Amino acid sequence: MPAKAADKRRQGVSGPSRGRPSKAGKAGSKKRDEDASPEAGDALGDLARALVKSPDQLELTEAELKQEITRTLTADNPQAPQNIVRFSFKEREYKLVDYLDQTAIHFSLNGNLIPKDSDEGRRQSIRSNIEAEEAPVETPAETSEQAEIKDEEQTGDTEAAGEGEGGEEEEAAEEVAEAAEAAEAAEAAEAEEPPPKAPEKKLPNQFNFIERASTTPFNPLREKGCQTEPIPSLNFSATIHQWDIYDAYVEELQRMEKAKEKEKSKPQAVKKEEEKRGLRKLSHVEVQHVDPITRVAKAAKIAERMVNLNTFDDIAQDFKYFEDASDEFRAQQGTLLPLWNFQYEKTKKLAVTAISWNPKYKDLFAVGYGSYDFMKQGHGMVLLYTLKNPSFPEYIFSSDSGVMCLDFNSEHPHLIAVGFYDGNVAIYNLRKETSQPSYKSSAESGKHSGPVWQNELVHMDVIKLSGEGTMQGPEGLQLQTLGCGTSFDFHKKIDYLFLVGTEEGKIYKCSKSYSSQFLDVFEAHHMAVDTISWNPFHLKVFISCSSDWTVKIWDHTIKTPMFVYDLSCAVGDVAWSPYSSTVFAAVTIDGKAHVFDLNINKHEALCTQLVVTRKKNKTTHIQFNPVFPIIIVGDERGLITSLKLSPNLRKMPKEKKGQEVKKGPEVEMAKLEKLLSLVREPEAKAET
Repeated sequence: MPAKAADKRRQGVSGPSRGRPSKAGKAGSKKRDEDASPEAGDALGDLARALVKSPDQLELTEAELKQEITRTLTADNPQAPQNIVRFSFKEREYKLVDYLDQTAIHFSLNGNLIPKDSDEGRRQSIRSNIEAEEAPVETPAETSEQAEIKDEEQTGDTEAAGEGEGGEEEEAAEEVAEAAEAAEAAEAAEAEEPPPKAPEKKLPNQFNFIERASTTPFNPLREKGCQTEPIPSLNFSATIHQWDIYDAYVEELQRMEKAKEKEKSKPQAVKKEEEKRGLRKLSHVEVQHVDPITRVAKAAKIAERMVNLNTFDDIAQDFKYFEDASDEFRAQQGTLLPLWNFQYEKTKKLAVTAISWNPKYKDLFAVGYGSYDFMKQGHGMVLLYTLKNPSFPEYIFSSDSGVMCLDFNSEHPHLIAVGFYDGNVAIYNLRKETSQPSYKSSAESGKHSGPVWQNELVHMDVIKLSGEGTMQGPEGLQLQTLGCGTSFDFHKKIDYLFLVGTEEGKIYKCSKSYSSQFLDVFEAHHMAVDTISWNPFHLKVFISCSSDWTVKIWDHTIKTPMFVYDLSCAVGDVAWSPYSSTVFAAVTIDGKAHVFDLNINKHEALCTQLVVTRKKNKTTHIQFNPVFPIIIVGDERGLITSLKLSPNLRKMPKEKKGQEVKKGPEVEMAKLEKLLSLVREPEAKAET
């Protein structure tokens, strides 16, 4: 029995020693590490980097290889549909969808991974925790082989004690040898197996899966609305007799008579003062008879302007911000950008005969309508438009005779003087809520027998030019010319000096100090002088245009023109610009507008553009806005067209480093004087 037990012990001890790595195994692993050295890795990398060329590969030159080809990658899906239409409940119509999902899915796979934060992941985690708590905890004990050896040792000790004391010496020697072998086996087991760890809590799925993602928030469109309570209404009914209506009329008549008596009892001086200052208030009777529509007229006008501002928003944006960038690529040429069109239904068969900007409100202008055809004379109209409301005029005045001219008063911008074809002159007051003029001449007051071609409202005096060849004004001023007068203009600084153009083409320089004589005569044109205008900056320069196709610039101290421009068509009107002494514009009857700048080009126009597109239509008048860079042009069909000047047509002096740009009337006057000096003294220029 002891021999068999010893053999079993030897077999149990020798079991763990078999797992110990031998010297031959260590040598083999060392050899494998040497084979996997960096030199062997480099050789494999060189083989991997070897170029494999296709036999039909394109051969490129060195320059083509160095050429960089840029490709722009966008996040948009090229296969996304662009014509998806959905019904909009707000606008009650089908609308094109602007926002499309640009996500393109290249690969999709349904897996068995469960996120930790999901409900299923939490349930599995709780279930595994419960199972781990219920299982018995195993303590780190000896291995099965060690336990078997221990049992055998205990059994052998029991058997040996029964045999007697005869084999005690042999047993002692065997026990020492077994103890040594057991110690070696324990050391080998400790070196081979790591200390056991606490069991890790694992989920049933294969991986510990966590998914993280981020996306840009998309703000959906929202609609907000509010609903007010309805206005309370009241039903009223009564029975009236004819005598009740009669009594109401009698009471109203008595009120009106009392109001008239109060008006008569006022001193005459107080009445004149109220009329002069425009502070006369409506009487009690007038307030009682105001139409309900009139009470909300101001609010309705503001609402109308706001609606038109939204309707013509693109034009308003161009008027405020648009600048023609193509001017940078043109040497000197410019363009005119069409803006608003102003037209009234009742003036489509009338010609635009006069245009004038209001001196106070820079967006308000007046237009006179009549006819230049003497065989087709009829009614006339005066309309006042504003740039804030191009769809409908602000004021409307009708007349039995055609309007030939009009002008605002500079000191009282609410007064406007109008000259008619029948020789009458009328003054309208915009503050009064009436379509009738405050004053109108008659045969008794000495009206003209011919058309009033032009008038000016200077201070509070009306100076008018008649087709009879006479000019009438205050204090008995009456000038008889040798021909039919067609145009005149007062000097901007010298108030007594003015010019008169005639149908024969002559220009008369006159003075209010001499009522029966003129100062000088210019043989200006071969046909009627349509327009004369003093330069707003230079005291000696004026411009004239005629039906003989020419525009001429004059110095009133010299009888010959300084500049002459042939526009190849009859010229209807000409006007100086308010911002530069060298810029002016003209219109011809072929429907074109011409803009000149003498400081840039003294020989030809910077811009010649067709304004009227219809056939058998002529442009008649042109005017610059005093503040904004726009012009308005009228034609024979009653249409007013507004156009914006491009940057090349309104060039200002450039700023230099360290120097301030000089501005003002003196600078503009010096600029034009420099140009005129080149024309006045050509011999002196050649000598220098």
